[in-house]
Amino acid sequence: MQQDKAETIAIQALGWLAADQDLFQTFLGASGMNVNDLKEMAADPQFLGAVLDFILMTDSTVTGFCDSAGLGYDMPMQARHSLPGGEMVNWT
Repeated sequence: MQQDKAETIAIQALGWLAADQDLFQTFLGASGMNVNDLKEMAADPQFLGAVLDFILMTDSTVTGFCDSAGLGYDMPMQARHSLPGGEMVNWT
């Protein structure tokens, strides 16, 4: 997946998180950010990777986001692999 498409998916995920007040507060708490920090970081590919990391933590957030965005359940993981820090590690 191209990085620009991955960033678009991550921005969609951020919007989805922001629409769910409880989940959004959990994300802010986990990230240590506030809304002002978020506005400054929203275009940073590393931050967008962190958004996808949060989404990918539980099946229910993956399915909820993907159902809402009309994406396949594998798309957040594919997008994460295309952003900084998400490279697949080959241990062999």
